[in-house]
Amino acid sequence: MYVLIGGAGLVGLSLAQRLVELGHTVAVIDIDPTACRYAREQVGAIAFEGSAVSTEVLLEAGIRKANALAAMLRSDALNLAMVTLAKHYGVTHILTRMRHSDFTEPLRLAGANHIISTVDLAVSTMVNAIEYPQVESMMHFEQGQIEVLKLSIPNNCYVVGRSLAEIAQDSRFPSGSLIIGYQAHPHEDLTIPNGSTVLEPGSTVLIVTKPGSLHQVIDFIEGCK
Repeated sequence: MYVLIGGAGLVGLSLAQRLVELGHTVAVIDIDPTACRYAREQVGAIAFEGSAVSTEVLLEAGIRKANALAAMLRSDALNLAMVTLAKHYGVTHILTRMRHSDFTEPLRLAGANHIISTVDLAVSTMVNAIEYPQVESMMHFEQGQIEVLKLSIPNNCYVVGRSLAEIAQDSRFPSGSLIIGYQAHPHEDLTIPNGSTVLEPGSTVLIVTKPGSLHQVIDFIEGCK
């Protein structure tokens, strides 16, 4: 996949590095020659020096062949301009960083498929770390309407030794929640479980639920026998 990233700041370069590690061809655009050199020499990306909202630079960077584009520029207005140009040149998968919520609708109308609010994401992450310290990680989808959390199974909790089918039928397990991933031991791969999967002590589960059910899910999973 050919991915074009506007902005070689910390987030843009970190995204580029991860995508390169996954085997994608990544091109970065930035006005800073030092950042471009770093992208080439340290990240392994292609780098184009210039404005990411310049049609000449975008065409030189191959926007017409880009499978995806990420607008990670220093302002929402610049990101909006880049998203608009990406849509104009036929990029089908466009994501952007957003600082102020006033830009949500303009970015969506311009053609952004995914809008990541950096402030909301940071605040939500910190709030969850304070409220749910036992949760290893948590992700938000559909503007916070869905949560996916990673939770360890304590040795003496109620769900140890029970199958997912039994858990799903338990009236105390919140409706609309689902265990979608299972890791029996830290050194094993995460797998997609089925109804016959039995939860072992010390294992880890991925659970999808609604924000209003988080407390219920955690209380149920961690409840003692």
